[in-house]
Amino acid sequence: MLSLNKICKVFNAGTVDENVLFSDFSLDVNDGEFVAIVGSNGSGKTTLLNMVCGTSRPDSGNVVFNGTDITALPEYKRAKRIGRVLQDPKMGTCASLSILENLALADNKNRRFGLSRAVNKQREDYYKTLLEMCNMGLENRLGVLAGSLSGGQRQALALIIATMTDIDLLILDEHTAALDPKSSETLMEITRKVVEEKKYTTLMVTHNLRFAVNYGTRLIMMHEGKSVMDISGEDKKKLVVEDILGKFNEISIECGN
Repeated sequence: MLSLNKICKVFNAGTVDENVLFSDFSLDVNDGEFVAIVGSNGSGKTTLLNMVCGTSRPDSGNVVFNGTDITALPEYKRAKRIGRVLQDPKMGTCASLSILENLALADNKNRRFGLSRAVNKQREDYYKTLLEMCNMGLENRLGVLAGSLSGGQRQALALIIATMTDIDLLILDEHTAALDPKSSETLMEITRKVVEEKKYTTLMVTHNLRFAVNYGTRLIMMHEGKSVMDISGEDKKKLVVEDILGKFNEISIECGN
């Protein structure tokens, strides 16, 4: 479904600050896997997601998605089949538009339209159904501006927007990091419901080890552009935080985190 093959990525090449982040790195993700990715700062987690989404390209190697080499494919074309939720709640929604207008824009993704035509009143029941799974009452606030929502509400809306069209891959880039603990827990439960209901293949970068252990079907720990731990199947189901905490602390101390 998704393969990164012999990836090399160098930052500041030829300077005193040269950093070889990835060297001959490969990763295969199967259809339907929910992969939680953890690691110290600078381990390559977000760069990995950026290379999948097209924000960054490898210096060598290739990215294959659904059997097609997309290494040179621009980000906006990949976005037709890849949904992404970023760390900042402000990035996934338009503050000056209402919840209804934000959903209408997402509903018309990949199609040409004017905003006046995009807001289809007949779709409101569908939007309300999508929002009901959040258990935040957003389905009764369609006319409210997205910018007036709390961080947790806005990030939940961003998640719904990222997954309401026909995508094959969901990317979650520390999507709970900017939220308070209660909102983070709520958003993770919404994430679980969305992923399980729609059977998305999902990559989630997180610094929360408990989320990485409790959610998903596979856990990968990154360090200096390498996978130092890869656990899936029954072993993942039995995993507890203490099983990975020692290794995580070891690489974090090594990196000065």
